Amino acid sequence: MSWLLSGSRGVVLTAYHPSGGTGGRRSGQYTMNHDDSKKIPDGASFDRSGSQDSLDAMSMDDFWKEVENIHETRGNNHEERQAIVVKEPDEGELEEEWLKEAGLSNLFAESTGDSQESMVFLSTLTRTQKAAVEKRVETVTQTLRKKNKHHQIPDVRDIFRPQSDPKGKVCDRSEPSAEGTTESKNEMQDETKDMKFSPGTNEQKSPLDDMPFSETDINLEIPFAEQAANLKDNSVGKIYKDGGGDTLRTNFRLPKDKTGTTKIGDLASQDMKKVYSLALIELTALYDVLGTEFKQQKAAKIKTKDCGLFGVPLSVLLEQDQKKVPGTKIPLIFQKLISQIEEATLETEGLLRIPGVATRVKSLCQELEAKFYEGTFNWENVKQHDAASLLKLFIRELPQPLLTVEYLKAFQDVQNLPTKKQQLQALNLLVILLPEANRDTLKVLLEFLQRVIDHREKNKMTLNNVAMVMAPNLFTFHGLGSKSIEQSEFVMAAGTANVMRFMIQYQKLLWTIPKFIVNQVRKQNTESQKKEKKDKAMKKLLKKMAYDREKHEKQDKTPNDADVPQGVIRVQAPHLSKVSMAIQLTEELKASDIVARFLSEKSGNVQTLKKEEVFLYEIGGNIGERCLDDDTYMKDLYQLNPNAEWVIKSKQS
Repeated sequence: MSWLLSGSRGVVLTAYHPSGGTGGRRSGQYTMNHDDSKKIPDGASFDRSGSQDSLDAMSMDDFWKEVENIHETRGNNHEERQAIVVKEPDEGELEEEWLKEAGLSNLFAESTGDSQESMVFLSTLTRTQKAAVEKRVETVTQTLRKKNKHHQIPDVRDIFRPQSDPKGKVCDRSEPSAEGTTESKNEMQDETKDMKFSPGTNEQKSPLDDMPFSETDINLEIPFAEQAANLKDNSVGKIYKDGGGDTLRTNFRLPKDKTGTTKIGDLASQDMKKVYSLALIELTALYDVLGTEFKQQKAAKIKTKDCGLFGVPLSVLLEQDQKKVPGTKIPLIFQKLISQIEEATLETEGLLRIPGVATRVKSLCQELEAKFYEGTFNWENVKQHDAASLLKLFIRELPQPLLTVEYLKAFQDVQNLPTKKQQLQALNLLVILLPEANRDTLKVLLEFLQRVIDHREKNKMTLNNVAMVMAPNLFTFHGLGSKSIEQSEFVMAAGTANVMRFMIQYQKLLWTIPKFIVNQVRKQNTESQKKEKKDKAMKKLLKKMAYDREKHEKQDKTPNDADVPQGVIRVQAPHLSKVSMAIQLTEELKASDIVARFLSEKSGNVQTLKKEEVFLYEIGGNIGERCLDDDTYMKDLYQLNPNAEWVIKSKQS
């Protein structure tokens, strides 16, 4: 069993030899690199002063008992598994891979070609985001020069230079664009208003000074790295003078946003690609500002099982499951194990903490492999604690961690950030960066764990208890080779458990796309549309095509669509009804009001629908497609995206 730890080399702790030990007792010693490293006797008490938070001894005992249970399960399974080798990147390779992940690989392609899309993307970055990109570009540039690569190597200054600026001046968000038109200036002012910050000089007023956010609010309007930079520059200010309320008992909250909260899954795929790139750059910028190293790990490819249940990649599982249940996003065995646990009752004392019998769990695992897809497996033979052990076994046996090889270390290193609020911000961005299958499965797991905690009065499983039990299952990974460590394993244990606790407690926040990222996506879409229009205007053929298209659209418009009064939007539901509605915007009108009004019409397919199945969508303008939450204030959103169309449909449409 291996632990992935923080540190300069992404080191790994091996708690047990895979084939060694009997009876599941904790190893009496751990190999350490420190000069003062020493043997830690079996049953040693946990030193609270070394942990990130004051965690009670009982919780730590739960942690180590779970480690023993995992070892016992492994000891009964003598099947050798191929280790995943984490590749040590060459100089500059990590930064080049980072630029590729951020969608900026064409900056270093052998033939850069048309980098217009990248230029639009770069023009919307914040001060700290630009600094993060510049740092990686500079590293790759130096590496390529050393290797005498015959690539077109851009100067860092050229990357952020507006095309019409011959002086190489870096385009800053507080300045008008190179076009110098009144329209451009107005748009830049609007953007600054939306983003609520201006990354200018140190003499400028802090963007947080006038923000109505409390210390327990998670501010999603100002980029996290900009907030960190501001706190760093003003560390003696009001936010830090009382510690920022940054204690274990602090309950952070997500303030309501009048333009609606955007959850992962609410945006169209083309916009989610932009969100991914921005989240990676923002996370890197945040770590840069805080002086913390952020490096993605990279695993060498290994041969994995192409069928079965346990030890099978999530992508393979979903591919075979979707043949049986089209559209499923969570492995069927994972769903069934959770439902099996819940069918008994979530009030069982010690649920998740008390293991099933190791030999019986192994036997059930083998039987499930043979009979699950045939539908002949007898679930009546599965005791509740056995099902819980099988669920944890499924997570541990994935060929690559649920949190991925790339980001497992980054998730753990969250504990090293200075404040709890910054830890939450980093976790938020890391969740966005997970592959869809991993993220969806993690979400279902965290929701289940919260339901277990909701019955804590009966089952005695508090948030801390559940976090302690589940942390070894998410943060241990059998496939990683062992290395010596440079930290106390007790600090590591408390740290991973605290990250686990945060993921459970704040899961709703973690699945929210920050507003500043959505605003940047809107800005990118607006800039792309402007450039497309400019290119069309330069070509006579496209002018004619635009004219013909406009003529055709006018012919197709109904009188009602052509003349929508000011302050009125037209809402359509093409998949559900032929009826469209003209809605007068008011200060208090919400998305839920429009959906309710539509459902009251009782026309077309509406009669068969329930309120929770239907949503209002914002489509086009400066966004691809966005599902609106019920509390979105429509007038505020209309002012943000006046060119959008408004469509009611179900998420399956």
